[in-house]
Amino acid sequence: MSTVTNQPSAWSPLRRSVFRGLWIASLASNVGTWMQNVAAAWLMTELSASALMIALVQAATNLPVFVLAVPSGALADIVDRRRLLLVAQGWMLLVAAALAAATYAGLTTPWLLLTMTFLLGLGSALNAPAWQAMTPELVPRQEVPAAVALSGVSMNAARAVGPAVGGLVVAAAGPAAAFLLNAFSFLGVLFVLVRWRRPREESALPAERLLGAMRAGVSYVRHSPALRAVLVRAAAYVVGASSLLALLPVLVKQDTGLGPAHYGILLACFGAGAVLGVLLLPALTPWLDADRTLTASTLVLAAATLGVAWLPYFALRCAFLVPAGAAWLAALTRLNAAAQASAPRWVRARALAVYLLVFFGGMAAGSMLWGFVAARAGVAVALTASAAWLLVGLPTGLRFRLPRGEGTDLEPSRHWPEMATMPGIERDRGPVLVTVEYRIDPARTGEFMAAVQPLGQSRLRDGALWWEVFQDAADPARLVEAFLVESLVEHLRQHERVTKADRVAQEQVRAFHRADEPPAVSHLVAGFERPTRNPTDRPAAGRPQDPPS
Repeated sequence: MSTVTNQPSAWSPLRRSVFRGLWIASLASNVGTWMQNVAAAWLMTELSASALMIALVQAATNLPVFVLAVPSGALADIVDRRRLLLVAQGWMLLVAAALAAATYAGLTTPWLLLTMTFLLGLGSALNAPAWQAMTPELVPRQEVPAAVALSGVSMNAARAVGPAVGGLVVAAAGPAAAFLLNAFSFLGVLFVLVRWRRPREESALPAERLLGAMRAGVSYVRHSPALRAVLVRAAAYVVGASSLLALLPVLVKQDTGLGPAHYGILLACFGAGAVLGVLLLPALTPWLDADRTLTASTLVLAAATLGVAWLPYFALRCAFLVPAGAAWLAALTRLNAAAQASAPRWVRARALAVYLLVFFGGMAAGSMLWGFVAARAGVAVALTASAAWLLVGLPTGLRFRLPRGEGTDLEPSRHWPEMATMPGIERDRGPVLVTVEYRIDPARTGEFMAAVQPLGQSRLRDGALWWEVFQDAADPARLVEAFLVESLVEHLRQHERVTKADRVAQEQVRAFHRADEPPAVSHLVAGFERPTRNPTDRPAAGRPQDPPS
């Protein structure tokens, strides 16, 4: 079974135009988002004096990922991503406009602000996996790294400009004006998406159902050591790193000589450092691999956090926020690249959704944790504790190494032959037990079992519910690999999902097979209708009844 995908083979003028338009529109939208963040945080300082309530603004922004990350990732893999993006962008426009109207009318309360911020975050959570997974559709494969870098430049240029502009807008016209400008910023993205005529994907198989797609995505994460390592490292980093942005408005508010414009300048320094990190990271790559980059970023960010906490001078805080932004960007770039390198195309949006779930969930949890500490022990103590968290998390790098992607080809292999099935059999019938029979040298059983484990992990990642290897007690040369799949159609999807890296693992296992013929493969399908007996029928005289089944 083959699938026609949208992987572009050439940088066509149409795709170039769409990518350029989306990049410009996303830059404007990102600026609007940072203006929104500044305005929401500052408005909360006017509505409530509680450090916890102020920190909850960032938590409300990031917490929606817990609600929609996995479903939105599944949707981005099984539905038209363009339509999904249209829905998400339209939702965020409406919420931002409603918040602006409520603020202009003087109806915004602390809890209404948190609610609307949460609703805006829901749109962002729906948008993020589809947006990140869309890049390979628009650019040739060899240009994907450059396209991802350009997206990083857009995000961090907005981080440098948006907070400063947001602070000036809040100082001059109030938070409601910033909310309204953010609503207008979504129009550019909507305009480009409406004009984009995305090619439709064609497949001989029916589309996955949402729950099944979510289950397949979670299963892939469970059985992918490389992706699990990324998630652990991201969680260890982001909880401690979240304190600086969450508590920065509290620091500014505590100084009576500072206002929203100063808050915007501090965030702009952080964003400028992030842009600097974009420029420096390629030059540092030959000397710093992903693990070393994340370690260096952690040390720099911990030192900058301590400096911001204990040096109460505005100029010094600005100076410390520049390397903090560069460290933040370097860590995010390495973690995101490692997450993308750990997942093949069929599950990429779902894998990125789980990564975003961990990342933004860690941001939300960290924001609440450090806000709670700041409310009881002070902001300086909370920032110091978060720096300690960063340092304590460094040893996770010894156990969980970030994948580099070299030598791992996750493109579809499509080397499995067509599966012969009985005419008329329904594709949703199942479960299906697949067996592969090998003949090996009994003296090499241990070597075979070591070689077959990666193959078992690939079966489970691609949708198997269960996997095991059995040895014949009467014939030790006969080993049978068996795995269970939900249905025939799900096994056919496995044919499409197997990668070139999986093919290498299969060939290593096949090298142990001693017979002239290839290993025998069987597909045993459950779910056939059994003949039923009419309860009124009686067995014939002298004929024993059938034993119970």
